[in-house]
Amino acid sequence: MKNNSISSLSGKKIILLGGTSGIGLETAIAAADEGASVVVVSSSQQKVEEALTVLPESSKGFTADLGDEKQVAQLFKKTGEFDHLIFTAGDSLKFSELPELDIDDAKQAIHLRFWGAIMAAKHGAPQIREGGSITLTTGALGRRPRKGALVIAGMAGAIEGLTRALAIELAPIRVNAVCAGTVRTNLLADMPEAAREAFFNRVGSKLLTGRVGNPKELAEAYLYLMRGSFTTGQIIVVDGGSLLV
Repeated sequence: MKNNSISSLSGKKIILLGGTSGIGLETAIAAADEGASVVVVSSSQQKVEEALTVLPESSKGFTADLGDEKQVAQLFKKTGEFDHLIFTAGDSLKFSELPELDIDDAKQAIHLRFWGAIMAAKHGAPQIREGGSITLTTGALGRRPRKGALVIAGMAGAIEGLTRALAIELAPIRVNAVCAGTVRTNLLADMPEAAREAFFNRVGSKLLTGRVGNPKELAEAYLYLMRGSFTTGQIIVVDGGSLLV
């Protein structure tokens, strides 16, 4: 493999699974601004169409159930070769203490975020060009759980382990993950707006930054991991200092 330095994203083709909203969409916008060709994927055709309205005309979008291996395999046949794969897909997060935990809901959340990532790596890796990468997404609750975050914390920890294992399994393809703190995205859309804002304000007031993050700030981490040709098997934490307080 060539000994490349930090490289530009100009001219690179990037597949973003879950790239139609939140962190994924902001990463797609930021990469496109640097001259990359982006392909966004969602299970919702409406979300794909909405995302394409804010991306360059050259951008493409596909729909696929990322929890269904046959659809994932078909997706990568459609995309063809590419340079970088970003996985930010996931359903809304639900907090629940153990006695009230709905096991079926928990299994579904883990299926998409964990098994979906494995399926994406399995079928996407053969299409990745030399010097390419995969970047997964995890959360700070995996490192510092709180009550009610049992499933979320367990899943986040599993994705960290998966990241390191895939970095070994797929080398020289680089595999990393972004570990996100609390960010203003639609993952808490199930909460009433007033309760959601109160939650963001309460959490943000305790952080070293004095506020929660926004998707544009998280996108910078994904851009770095795509460019950073000597970085693999790493978890980049972007959390406003939550692990320190």
